[in-house]
Amino acid sequence: MLHLRLITPADRTDDVVRLIGRTVGTTHLVVLPGCARDPEGDVVMCDVAREAGDELISGLRALGIDSSGAITAENIDLSLSERADEAEEAAPGEAADAVLWEQLQEATHEESTLSITYVAFITLATMIAACGVVLDNAILIVGAMAVGPEFGPLAGICTAIVQRAPRLALRSAVALLVGFAAAMVVTAGFSLFMDAVDLFSKAQLEAERPNTGFIYAPDWFSFVVAVLAGAAGTLSLTSAKSGALVGVAISVTTVPAAANAAVALVYGDTGQGWHSAEQLLLNLFGIVLAGTLTLYAQKALWATQRSRLTKPERP
Repeated sequence: MLHLRLITPADRTDDVVRLIGRTVGTTHLVVLPGCARDPEGDVVMCDVAREAGDELISGLRALGIDSSGAITAENIDLSLSERADEAEEAAPGEAADAVLWEQLQEATHEESTLSITYVAFITLATMIAACGVVLDNAILIVGAMAVGPEFGPLAGICTAIVQRAPRLALRSAVALLVGFAAAMVVTAGFSLFMDAVDLFSKAQLEAERPNTGFIYAPDWFSFVVAVLAGAAGTLSLTSAKSGALVGVAISVTTVPAAANAAVALVYGDTGQGWHSAEQLLLNLFGIVLAGTLTLYAQKALWATQRSRLTKPERP
């Protein structure tokens, strides 16, 4: 269940209450006239089944409540109420399958922001991966994959395509490109320093690397895994099952490929550098393709449920 807290202008409260009353899966309606001070208005609260949340929020935005008042949604961890149980049963579909598009856009907007923290994480992840490729250490590669934050901008691009949000697409693309560029430049400098202190060497990079050789050997399996990971990551975001994102992060060869390319270019190994870049681009494309198709499929699925989200008019 979701808990909605709304600030509504006094002349819109009746419309809001009617909308909530018409929406299947709502309960626990509370109206507090004149309680809001900034902005001034009434406070309306209700609980709604997650399956009906997106439809209700869209209706509230159509009434202009997001511009003239406020819409706040929170997940309810515990609700002991027979009415809540009835509301959940009445709402079509399953809560785990429901997509809150406004929540998804907000989450991806935050995750795809080009910030110092984002650049720091992707840079540190790439530097860890650089150590992994030179030492042929699979544990370091897995650790770097888990640290890398690049799935946020990738999810932002997928969401922007489906929701036709060009500003989100631009923000996500900038974060992705600038983040990887900065990480690779810093990693190249890091590699030069490690070489100067005799911790990295060209011989290590060009030696047989059974544990990490796949990083600069892109093939169809790389693309298939990226597609599967993109679909899994998108489902994790839309169903609020964030625990699956860790598995997604360590399934794709993005950060390690960027690291291998940076180290290879430092040592003048253009072959490894080019193949690593191919691996990076192949994984990015696979994730975006799968994520976008997954969101389109979810959108189409829930479009068939819209007619069941409105209560029939009483005669």
